[in-house]
Amino acid sequence: MELRHLKYFVAVAEERHFRNAAARLHVAQPAISEQIRKLEQELGVQLLTRTHRRVELTEAGAVLLADAKRVLKQTEAATRAVHRVRDGMLTRLRIGYAPDAVPAAMPRALARLRTLTTPAPVVELTTGGARELLADVRGDRLDAALIALPAPLAGLKAVEVAHERAVAAIPEALIPRGGTGPITIDWLARHRIVVTARTTNPAFYDAVIGTFRAAELTPQIITANEPSPEHLLLESVAGAGVALLPQSAAERIAVPEIAIREIAGPAPSCTVAVAVRDEAPSTALTGFLRAIGAAARTQRRRQDDAVGELAVVAS
Repeated sequence: MELRHLKYFVAVAEERHFRNAAARLHVAQPAISEQIRKLEQELGVQLLTRTHRRVELTEAGAVLLADAKRVLKQTEAATRAVHRVRDGMLTRLRIGYAPDAVPAAMPRALARLRTLTTPAPVVELTTGGARELLADVRGDRLDAALIALPAPLAGLKAVEVAHERAVAAIPEALIPRGGTGPITIDWLARHRIVVTARTTNPAFYDAVIGTFRAAELTPQIITANEPSPEHLLLESVAGAGVALLPQSAAERIAVPEIAIREIAGPAPSCTVAVAVRDEAPSTALTGFLRAIGAAARTQRRRQDDAVGELAVVAS
């Protein structure tokens, strides 16, 4: 079966007439009749019933028509995309990110990117663990990866985007009575702690373990078997324990029966950065780095203003 077979078949099916289909395609009518006959022979089924005045679809023909039109539409789209690449009109930007390492600067940068580069690049997003994403950047399967530091960056360079402190997601049954302020590391250590597996975000996992060790505390650590923050919170609601996750991840999600609390004093934290290859970036990647850098600076100013307002209230 070739694309021309499908093209001839669709034309006849829509025109309900061989002569009209031939005129539409600018080919001889016998050529269309011959190709439809070969298609029917190959499929082993009659697709059209023919009369002197009109052509009708059989049941099998009606089934093929829907799929044939979809295939031809996809083929045309692919052809246009290839031609746009050939003509320098289309660029791709492949970005990977860890599910729990998405600060507010990331969506703001993606929104702004469309105004910084002309034409706007086609953005392809994928998720994965930090090591997997970094390997894909090195192997030119990704242009950039949003990950938490420290991370193995050999052969890559990183642009810092945000500093992430951990917050505690406390199920309703464990919420401490009296007050809604920050909770302490000592309080956390008396409960099971749920975090994403180290393979997803090694920097954040190590920060959690390091914070408890520095305080000479040894809580029971439970790792979630799925990388998404939503799964982490659902496990917490289901009774696994108190979930620790980056603040930006907690801000994106609202789960009933969960209270999000800041952690007093030294808290687990890590730096989120964009990792790229140590070479001249493409126009699309340059635009993305400019956009996320600007968004990160705006976010830091907002955080500094919020801290200043809190200090004034406290005084």
